[in-house]
Amino acid sequence: METLTAIMTRRSIRAFTDQPVGDAQLRTLLAAAMQAPSAGDGRPWHFCVTTDRAQLDALADSVDAGNPMFRQAQAAILICLDEALEKFKGFAPQDCSCAAQNLQLAAHDLGLGTVWIAVICISPRVAGCREVFGLPDNVVPFAIFPLGYPAETLPAEDRYDGERVNWGSWGTRL
Repeated sequence: METLTAIMTRRSIRAFTDQPVGDAQLRTLLAAAMQAPSAGDGRPWHFCVTTDRAQLDALADSVDAGNPMFRQAQAAILICLDEALEKFKGFAPQDCSCAAQNLQLAAHDLGLGTVWIAVICISPRVAGCREVFGLPDNVVPFAIFPLGYPAETLPAEDRYDGERVNWGSWGTRL
């Protein structure tokens, strides 16, 4: 898939079939995520991966208030932030966001669906991820991605909004 096609057609998928996600696909997603740029090449991330049904169901209960997407998902990847790996203080959230976007685009390219579930700064979700994955205190759960083959088809959307573009100075539109 061409890069612009992937960007313009990627949608947040919240319903999945029961077709398994393979280990090779998960490795590809992780490789794509780890290819993301990071400040000073610090790569302040760790990843937790599961295909275990009991863990996926636990994520549904402890992270997302019983949301069925984790119960349908065939895998999940949690991106964790490790401030000790930051080269420049305060940049880890942006770095992890770059990894997250790469993961989503790679999933779309592989024919998989996913949706970004924010975790960082949402106490119940942080606690749920810590519990399900047994995270150490120095590692912060950042965002989690339920994964699977889409059980829904969403059309591409044109989200360009010229009213949000300022040319040269604020309020100057083309």
